[in-house]
Amino acid sequence: MKITCLVENTTQTPQLDAEHGLSLLIETQGKTILFDMGQSDLYAQNAQKLGIDLKAVDLAVLSHGHYDHGGGLNQFLQTNEKAPVYLTPTAFEPHFNGEGKKIGVAPVAQSHRLITTDPVHPIGENMWLYHCNDRPRTGEGTANFRAIKNGISVPDTFDHEQYLLLEEKGKRILISGCSHKGIENIMEWFSPHVLVGGFHFSKLPMDEALRNRAKTLASYETEYYTCHCTGTEQYRFMRPVIPKLHYLSTGQTVDV
Repeated sequence: MKITCLVENTTQTPQLDAEHGLSLLIETQGKTILFDMGQSDLYAQNAQKLGIDLKAVDLAVLSHGHYDHGGGLNQFLQTNEKAPVYLTPTAFEPHFNGEGKKIGVAPVAQSHRLITTDPVHPIGENMWLYHCNDRPRTGEGTANFRAIKNGISVPDTFDHEQYLLLEEKGKRILISGCSHKGIENIMEWFSPHVLVGGFHFSKLPMDEALRNRAKTLASYETEYYTCHCTGTEQYRFMRPVIPKLHYLSTGQTVDV
């Protein structure tokens, strides 16, 4: 399985630009999957520079309803005329961050291309999407975010977030956009061999609490490829605690 980061917050490739967002291209078992589309069409520009044809993508996944993961959705629908896009039923509901800024994804015109997913939703051989909304959460998730439900502002429980589980050659690979339901919870639910995605630690201080959270992640035999909302300073702080922690920057490709 090959995973290429089309865009995230940093870049180490001079010809590619970065933005606050995430987009991954996954090649597995003869299928090409686009996981998230950043906040603009920058992921598509980077794909072109990398020689990647987005018209050849077989299917796409929107991990959750935030602009920095779905802002480029309309661009993808215009570029690729065939691939379905899998998203949760509440992906287009209004969402707000802790400062009250609107951070949702605008609905798109080509609704016939959009497939709303079930709590456990197969999307191909050895490929599933999971909501995990009914699973217990003992670890911390993202706090202070809000959503609009039936016209009322309520704490966001991130029912719009889903995770992609892939199995290949005996490995279980989990792809998570931002892990808003709590990275420790996600690890407890899945215990994958490999996890790729953000931890949403970027606003956290580098203190004993973060070190303890890193120790919890290190207790698994998981290989981590993190990015985006984890935060580069938080990554460097946790790296000595989690030997199998790696950073996936714009333009980088990993084989898992």
